[in-house]
Amino acid sequence: MSLQHIVLRDFVIVRELDLNLSLGFTALTGETGAGKSILIDALQLVMGARADAGVVREGATRAEICAEFDATADLQAWLEEEGFADAAEQGSLLLKRTIDTQGKSRAWINGSPATATQLRALSDRVLDIHGQHAWQSLTRPDAVRGLLDAYAGVSLQALNTEWTTWRRATQTLQEARTAQATLQEERERLLWQMAEVDKLAPATDEWAELNSQHTRLSHAQALMDAAQSAIAALEDDDQGALRLLSKAQDALQNQADVAPEFANWVDVLASSLAQAGDVAHSLHAYLSHTELDPERLQTLDDRMALWMSLARRFKRTPQELPALYQEWKARLLQLDAATDLAALEAAEAKAAAAYQTQARLISKARTQAAPKLATAISQAMQGLGMQGGRFEVQLEPTEQATASGLENVSFLVAGHHGSTPRPVGKVASGGELSRIALAIAVTTSQLGTAQTLIFDEVDSGVGGAVAETVGRLMQQLGRDRQVMAVTHLPQVAACADHHWVVSKHSDAQGTASQVTALNPSDRVGEIARMLGGEKVSDTTLAHAREMLSHTAPPKAHV
Repeated sequence: MSLQHIVLRDFVIVRELDLNLSLGFTALTGETGAGKSILIDALQLVMGARADAGVVREGATRAEICAEFDATADLQAWLEEEGFADAAEQGSLLLKRTIDTQGKSRAWINGSPATATQLRALSDRVLDIHGQHAWQSLTRPDAVRGLLDAYAGVSLQALNTEWTTWRRATQTLQEARTAQATLQEERERLLWQMAEVDKLAPATDEWAELNSQHTRLSHAQALMDAAQSAIAALEDDDQGALRLLSKAQDALQNQADVAPEFANWVDVLASSLAQAGDVAHSLHAYLSHTELDPERLQTLDDRMALWMSLARRFKRTPQELPALYQEWKARLLQLDAATDLAALEAAEAKAAAAYQTQARLISKARTQAAPKLATAISQAMQGLGMQGGRFEVQLEPTEQATASGLENVSFLVAGHHGSTPRPVGKVASGGELSRIALAIAVTTSQLGTAQTLIFDEVDSGVGGAVAETVGRLMQQLGRDRQVMAVTHLPQVAACADHHWVVSKHSDAQGTASQVTALNPSDRVGEIARMLGGEKVSDTTLAHAREMLSHTAPPKAHV
């Protein structure tokens, strides 16, 4: 991932700036006060730094910063996790941030609203800014540990899995120990309740069947009386429906030859007579199989009374009792598992052992890699004006196990021979800080995730051969990463693959800064200015040409 494009509008003293960036090493130079660090300040803001109304150009209503990066697969996965699924499909990362005169800020990621926190989370993945007052990566414990782990070829994925499993097992065990008394009381209550229901032994659909049978038996006499009355109405010898229907059918049938329409009515009566006969037959069959059963009715009454009594006791409806019983059984199984402290303790011990195994492997790899990394960075420091300086990677056991292992990792630096190594973040000299950052960056250039490295004033406090070494190191670093550096030294600028000059001009609208990419001819003039000041002589021009010819990169970057 590298920075492809940056646009500024009404930012500090920049009215409008539109830059396309290239791979390799790019130097930013210019006179003091021209605004060389404005570009870096803008990048920090678009990556989530705290916004301030002071960045809005005087007379403007708001400042606007846009930065475009090419996107990697890892970044696209992060975008999807953060809810920017549409943005992840675009193949590039476009960040935008605006700040108005009230200091109010708004941000977007590929056109979708975003928070400053999300921008800062992206920052570690795309940019690494080193400077006297803005050292991002190497003062954060997680980043320091990440550099050592990358150098050692260590992955924390398996350790994180074991850590999560161990924490979960520990939490379960602690909860079980804390809740033992309560859980035991609940278990005893459930056992009593289940024993009461077991006396009834309710089947799943039994209540509905009991209701159906009880309804039929309790109304048996009335049902039998109704059936007998219906039979009498159908089959009475003189006034029964079957006899009267038959008489009506015969009367119409006798006149059907006179009135043909009677034939249709005869058919209707024949159908009615047949249906009424079927009903009478069914009623006789019903009566032959139906009888009063007071004993069975009493049995049903007693059974339903038990159902109702239990339902009232547990404040449920009768039909809910079977499902309630199953809920109790499931809960009892959970309680039995939770109160089995021996099993929980065994599970916790097993998870702890698995974590310790992974953690010890990582500790061994870190212990082996730490002196190698320290030696490599110490060697890089020797050529950066820090002869006798020493870099150390310190591993200290943690008081408790952590998700990242059993030790804290910190970087210590001794700036010169005989001095005591101190934490990198407490190095007093800004120049030393920048050069140490450069030494670390060159040594670990293949390891970090950020593909764009920015150095602000890395040449502070150095000159001569050291300055040339700084330039060549940055040129070397630019072969693997995109590197940008604000520099005052011609030796550093001459090593760059690309050279931009920052200048300030005034007109009727006020003072503004602009950034210009230099062609080879203009670059000679800028190097000469850096060598000799405002008055450029033939000697300084010749010196500038010589420097550029000697420091030409081995291959072109596009």
